[in-house]
Amino acid sequence: MKKGIWNDVKKFLNKFWFTVWKDDSLKGWVLSIIFIFVFIKFIFFPTLSLITGTALPLAIVESCSMYHDGNMLSNFDNWWETHESKYSPHIINDLDFKEFKFTNGFNKGDILFIVGANTKKLKQGDVIIFNVGNGNPIIHRIIEIKEENGERIFSTLGDNNNAQLPFETSIKESQIMGKAVFKLAPYLGWGKLIFYEGKRSSSERGFCK
Repeated sequence: MKKGIWNDVKKFLNKFWFTVWKDDSLKGWVLSIIFIFVFIKFIFFPTLSLITGTALPLAIVESCSMYHDGNMLSNFDNWWETHESKYSPHIINDLDFKEFKFTNGFNKGDILFIVGANTKKLKQGDVIIFNVGNGNPIIHRIIEIKEENGERIFSTLGDNNNAQLPFETSIKESQIMGKAVFKLAPYLGWGKLIFYEGKRSSSERGFCK
């Protein structure tokens, strides 16, 4: 009896595999899309979240706040000459910045790989993703760390922003969702962003420049 059940299972799996991956009919295409969606949402992302230790293991950059002119080919010396004044109050010089990750920032539409962060080990220059209570999480660079009542308080700044935003001058440990470790796919996030561009203000639309 067990052998019969196993044969039925094998037949079902073979038929399912054929329908999802080899059937060129409309039914095959629809089932393929459903299968991919279910796999990504309920298997791939939960597994990746478990491995990385964060609820948001992949993050799409949605603004130009970390953009450097020229992107990956940006000339650091030219960029630093323009932005130095906003880092000097935080005792960050050009040599310090060159030791940071993402020295050339990143672009709108880039997909970043995020891992859970031990807030006690975060340091100046790390790029973190944090929750501000409403809207999408923010991905900016730590420029200062203080300690208040035994808790570390973080202050961040977007590489391309002229000044800090009100909500990023005092970020609590509980707000931090993770740390960016590398750029996984430049520009690929535009596949999603393009559907939301019409809702943005005119100054926030389009590519960074």
